[in-house]
Amino acid sequence: MKNRLKVLRAERDWTQADLASRLEVSRQTINAIEKGKFDPSLPLAFKVSRLFELSIEEIFQDQAEA
Repeated sequence: MKNRLKVLRAERDWTQADLASRLEVSRQTINAIEKGKFDPSLPLAFKVSRLFELSIEEIFQDQAEA
């Protein structure tokens, strides 16, 4: 799954650790999501969506659609 997490995080000058803290997950989880090695659970995707005030579709994109 492609995502804009790294870009959105960088726009706010947040480290992976900063974002992980805000989402109550590990930094390793953020790293894996950013690299496309891990797809977030639906509850985590909603949490990310609320944090960035964007729809899930604006952050995450199915690679089949890309």
